[in-house]
Amino acid sequence: MSRLEPKKPPLLISEPLMKDTVSQSLSLLSGILKSCYGPAGRLKHLHNGVGGYVCTTSQSSAILTHLSVSHPVLRVLTASVQNHTSRFSDCGLFTAILCCSLIENFKSLNVASCTVIKISKHLLSLCMEYLKSEACGCRVSVDFSSVETLLCLVRSVLTSKPACMLNKLEVDHLTMLILKAFMFTVPCCVETSAVLGKCVIVPVKGRRVVDSTVLPGLLIEIPEIQLAKPLTVKRTCSNMIKIALFSVSMSGDLFNPEEGTITVHHGISLEMSELNQLLNVGKQLVNDDVGLVVCQKVIHPSLKQYLKENHVIAVDRAGLSLMEPMTRMTGSKPIASIHSLSASCYGSVKDVCIESFASKHFVHLIPNDTVVCSLILCNRNETAWDELKRICETAEHVLQLTIKEPLALLGGGCTETHLASYIRHKICSLSASSFKDIDCSRTQYQLVADVFCRSLESVACSLNHGDGEILTDMFYGHCWFVPSGFPSVCDWSDVVSKCGCGINGNNENLSWRLLQGEFGCPIAQGCPKEQSVKVADFLTLDCFAAKCNGLHVALETASLILDLSYVVENQN
Repeated sequence: MSRLEPKKPPLLISEPLMKDTVSQSLSLLSGILKSCYGPAGRLKHLHNGVGGYVCTTSQSSAILTHLSVSHPVLRVLTASVQNHTSRFSDCGLFTAILCCSLIENFKSLNVASCTVIKISKHLLSLCMEYLKSEACGCRVSVDFSSVETLLCLVRSVLTSKPACMLNKLEVDHLTMLILKAFMFTVPCCVETSAVLGKCVIVPVKGRRVVDSTVLPGLLIEIPEIQLAKPLTVKRTCSNMIKIALFSVSMSGDLFNPEEGTITVHHGISLEMSELNQLLNVGKQLVNDDVGLVVCQKVIHPSLKQYLKENHVIAVDRAGLSLMEPMTRMTGSKPIASIHSLSASCYGSVKDVCIESFASKHFVHLIPNDTVVCSLILCNRNETAWDELKRICETAEHVLQLTIKEPLALLGGGCTETHLASYIRHKICSLSASSFKDIDCSRTQYQLVADVFCRSLESVACSLNHGDGEILTDMFYGHCWFVPSGFPSVCDWSDVVSKCGCGINGNNENLSWRLLQGEFGCPIAQGCPKEQSVKVADFLTLDCFAAKCNGLHVALETASLILDLSYVVENQN
């Protein structure tokens, strides 16, 4: 018997944020995330240290999944951001960078953490109240009777991830495809509550991005030799194709010995008994005028042959992922046993045909009403395709969130700088009773508010990965990027053309100031002016719901970590 080690007492760490290891780890994580941010973000190669799969990405969801974070404080932060991205898909880097910046800047203040938390919650309420008001100057209404704003939203998502390696032509092509696929999933007739359909992404690697296309209905991949063209399929009297969907194996496999003991009479063949049962199922399907049989698993060759002779198409190995969208599209119920069939389980499709893309062959199920579609997504190699798949899923989710709340926020750092300008103006007009309610002094409130605004501005600064300056104008409060190579004392009006979101051109007599992130002294600034928003062809927009939730998560997580007094670690 091996010697047992004595049980170690738990490790108790007091004031974890004051430890150098936490500060260094937080600074390192913040630097990694900032370097990934925006269309010019730097890519990261992530692997497990002992070889294996290498992930090349700049997406927060992929980065935080592959990063090994050991300290409990940082695990709280990464878990909060991952929870946000699992619910909203977008604005993960914004949330993480803002949270890191808030923690780093709040802990440097000579203000009690409980006071900082109360003031930051009040600042958050001011931000949300402004963002949800009609007077908000960084908000855009999304009109679903026109596609311009929707195209801008999708294009902004696609161009934010350089690992996809897309040129302008490819971005435009994919933007239209994703919007078209989304429109397929919106039901035409809504009685009480609308339920959006589903877009299934079909991988085709090694082909050009512009070869991608979208088709209504579902594609099930098949071997080249399985079905011949043209298809002869049995139809009902209403010219529809009745479909039976099986979730159980139809391979004729015997029972698993682990499931129990089977008593078999002399002369009885289990294999033949099972095959006869399958053929009886086939006869019932033929008698019920079923024209298409789809099985999640495997169909016995003899049953396939019998169905083919009776003009019934049999498709097996459909896989678990297609069962839910197929059920929804056809109205069928998955049949879980070959010993009991009910006519109520059958569904229907409008037509069936064979499609070929590159070296792959598919059975194409064409629905009666299009609520499910297939996006055939192509890219040059596996790494670029993986990143493109994630970003297409994000774009689809952004559109789904937007249809629930038809609003968008200005991108390119303009919402962050505009919001910072608004808060700086707003706190100047707060009454003494407001500070009394929060139980803080005006000075404390202004210190925390300034750190909050500089943290917002530092997120906008993270979009710049060169050595050019970053400005904000004193009229609209938008973010402007100066190309590298210009001295910091030149006339800014001569070197900037458009703000970060693209809505403002340099055609007004604007005054500027340099954005210094978390450095410098507090700035007195007037309220940024509201402007009439006209959607341009290349306006950069962010998802309203995702960014608002990201702001919530960043501030609440920073407050939670700031409030930590002890960390208890199990050493056993």
